[in-house]
This record gives sequence, structure tokens and C-alpha cells, in this order.
Amino acid sequence: MRSPTALFAALMLAVAPAWAQDKAQGEAKKGAPAAEKKAEAAKKEPTEAQKRQQERMRACNEKAAARKLEGDARKSFMSACLRGEDVDKDDKKLTQQEKMKACNKQASDKGLKGDDRKKFMSECLKG
Repeated sequence: MRSPTALFAALMLAVAPAWAQDKAQGEAKKGAPAAEKKAEAAKKEPTEAQKRQQERMRACNEKAAARKLEGDARKSFMSACLRGEDVDKDDKKLTQQEKMKACNKQASDKGLKGDDRKKFMSECLKG
């Protein structure tokens, strides 16, 4: 009784690698037409909508680079820009750092010191 079971086990061990190899070759053959389709798709010209999107992406990238945006600030700017929101209106607003620089220059030009300077800076940065 042991011999038919042992014979069956030995047969399965011998056939399993060959069966797996045939399956892998079959999957490789199935993948070949998909690769050809991808190559054909890559050769096609972009549609008008794709061209407009590419141009919008290029313009938004240039604006983000000009503003020297990085990280999350760049990501949110690009998102708004690609949605078509008016991102140029933000050019009129100064960043906190730019406000500080401008207010410091004004305070220095006025020759303010001590409490007068602090009061002026506070008011300047609010506006």
C-alpha cells in the first residue's frame, strides 16, 4: 500500500517544476501583446486636450519655479494653478518674511528705536 502513495508523491515532485514553468511561459506570451499595445500608444500624438493640459502644467511649473516654491507650498500652488484658479492674485500679497523685511527697512529709514520701533513694527506687520 505504501508503494502507490510513494510513487504518486515522487511523480508529483517531478512534474510540479515543469508545470510551473509552462504556466510562466504562458503568462509571458499573454504579456507580449500588451507590451506591443503600449508601444503603439506611445507613438500616438497627444490630443488637443492633452496638449492644453501639458501647456498648463508647463506654465504652472514656471510660475512655481519663479516663486521658488518647495514642498507643500509648491504642491498646493500647483494644485490651485492646474484647477485654473487665479494664482497671480497672490503676487500682490506679501509673505510674512517680505513684510518683515519691508517694515524693518521703513523703521530704519525713520530712525525708530526701542518702544517706538516695536509699536511701529507691530502696526506695520498687521497691515
